[in-house]
Amino acid sequence: MQKSNKSIAGYHLLMILSSVDGEFAPEEGMLVQQYLADEFPFRMNLDNELETLALLQPEEWKDHFEFHARCFHDDSTEEEREKFVQFAKSLIKADNVVTDEEHLYYKLLKNLWNIN
Repeated sequence: MQKSNKSIAGYHLLMILSSVDGEFAPEEGMLVQQYLADEFPFRMNLDNELETLALLQPEEWKDHFEFHARCFHDDSTEEEREKFVQFAKSLIKADNVVTDEEHLYYKLLKNLWNIN
């Protein structure tokens, strides 16, 4: 898999976080849109990224998530990672239900980035 830049990696992380519970809630979609607007002030075609995500099987999500967490880590500061983790937390809480799967991936992200 080709290394992604921070913004693309963040998109993959958020999309997986919002999908691991088996439901992509509208509230989660709004937060992903907010992330895209903040990270890509210019028009960005993410069709290839979305296709890559759509083709992933659930058993491939964890490896894909870990890969993009490393990509994000490589291109970010500690402050940016902490801010992203807070944003990820708001994403998994957006539909007022945090599933075990969402919590597992959230904790995985924090562990990969050594954030307490």
